[in-house]
Amino acid sequence: MRTKAEQMYITPAFVTSEDIKQVRKKLKMTQKAFAEFVGVSKPTVARWEESSEKITGAITLLVTVLMLHPELKDDLVLPKRNTPIRMKYYHKNMLCTVIDVDEINQRIYIKNYTDNLLFRAFGRNTKPTFADYEEFLESRCFPRERDKMKLMLKEFDLPFYDPFMIVEKTQGRMSEDDFRIEIER
Repeated sequence: MRTKAEQMYITPAFVTSEDIKQVRKKLKMTQKAFAEFVGVSKPTVARWEESSEKITGAITLLVTVLMLHPELKDDLVLPKRNTPIRMKYYHKNMLCTVIDVDEINQRIYIKNYTDNLLFRAFGRNTKPTFADYEEFLESRCFPRERDKMKLMLKEFDLPFYDPFMIVEKTQGRMSEDDFRIEIER
């Protein structure tokens, strides 16, 4: 009987140029798009596809998984941005939630990239309101009632308390967690 450390896996030891071409075509990607998707350069993908040698390394597992589950690509696509502001909410280096913000019409749209409710910007809430968004922003900066708030605002070169501007300056980082927010305008 095998121990957990001795488990065997069906991952192939190598893939071929045809395997790479087949998965890329199945995903309807150019060599450049596939290279960006798997984290290599376009010349690397071109070399793989022209190779008569066995291709080894981490790409073997990735190609195997993508052949079995090509729909995974769709789960990793960033939605098209249709709002003036996009916020990316991260836990360490993992993108957890994309928040698109239309402040004029007070609408937000989100896409979660994790099933872990603790890592999602709005937890269980998949259709947050603009008020939920404002509450979220305020949760990612120092409280409105903080002692010596004027000194904090001066330190950030801000004229008044505005959670969005504070998050923009601090990336929404809090001393007690590993979350951060990137803002794109």
